[in-house]
Amino acid sequence: MIYTPYGCAMDTTAGGLKDVVAASTALSDVDGERGELTLAGYPLAELAGRATFEETTWLLWRGVLPDTRQLAAFGAELAAARALSGRTLASLRDCARDGLEPIDALRVAAGTLSPGVEAPLIVAQFPAAVAAYWRMCCDAEPVAPRCDLGHAANFLYMLTGVEPAAERVHALETYLNTMIDHGLNASTLTARVIASTGSDLVSTVVGALGALKGPLHGGAPGPALGAVFEIGAASRAEAVLRAKLERGEKLMGFGHRVYRLRDPRAVVLAAAAERLYTGAGDMALYRLALAVEETALRLLEEYKPARRLQTNAEFYTALLLHGLELDARLFTPVFAISRVSGWIAHAEEQRRDNRIIRPLSRYVGPRGRRWVPLEERRSSAEASPQ
Repeated sequence: MIYTPYGCAMDTTAGGLKDVVAASTALSDVDGERGELTLAGYPLAELAGRATFEETTWLLWRGVLPDTRQLAAFGAELAAARALSGRTLASLRDCARDGLEPIDALRVAAGTLSPGVEAPLIVAQFPAAVAAYWRMCCDAEPVAPRCDLGHAANFLYMLTGVEPAAERVHALETYLNTMIDHGLNASTLTARVIASTGSDLVSTVVGALGALKGPLHGGAPGPALGAVFEIGAASRAEAVLRAKLERGEKLMGFGHRVYRLRDPRAVVLAAAAERLYTGAGDMALYRLALAVEETALRLLEEYKPARRLQTNAEFYTALLLHGLELDARLFTPVFAISRVSGWIAHAEEQRRDNRIIRPLSRYVGPRGRRWVPLEERRSSAEASPQ
């Protein structure tokens, strides 16, 4: 047992740094026991469906919501930074020719930015790069952004070339606000580690993108909806899900490492999905998803009563983004479009009171070995016992 700079006892054998306090933050508070998420003092439900993404980004970066003048100026700053450079577009075309996944293309595009660029340009370029790349993959030319559309609306416009309806913009805005920050998750910790070394913001977000890509972090929303499509009809839900549990499979979209009650992001996204699908969506799919969720929760209580496995953000993320007619390959890049504002906020917070992040490790390898000249060494096969 050792003590961290924050005075907290740290179990050096904890796998995955479980329960280790690695930073103090004023950005978000994840309360797993109560099932609550607070963003800069605001309960998620208070903010996500009301604010624009520009307002939520400003809140994390400045600590307060912007006034009318500040919001207009910030919106104009983002609008002026959305156009992609020739270098970025050329890199995206190379990615399209190579058939890279959109999240990998976004990482490449982010890496083309100059190390000294300011935070608003990075945030503005993420949706522009994702939209441009997707159109290239569909044999279409990128659509230039519009100065009269906000962040969420511009992304949908740049994807399709059609000005999006208000309910679609509201659904995406709610999602972006919901996913903008979530404590010291893997990608955010990565961002803080890189920032703690004194590196630049571009390097910080590129490193965080690498962590977000993993299927145990941001790469999981697609499979959550895949199970719904696999089931196909509410009458099949119990048989299919029970068979998965009997085989020891994980039900994607359920359970969370932190939350012991329902993920508060799932609550917000469920309401946004209901509004979107009721207004202009496939209600049959929506009702099927609800039936699958209800059956899954009942079976998880039966098979794993001690785990308290509840619906997580992945389940309704997949349903909401599908309702926006986004391909599943775009789900993780759209997550990054939201979370990049949080990464930047954490990087700046780290820099304000910086100490390089350098945890300890517990060595478990062999000791006391002696050098053996090459000509005297046996192969591993010869040395191993029969």
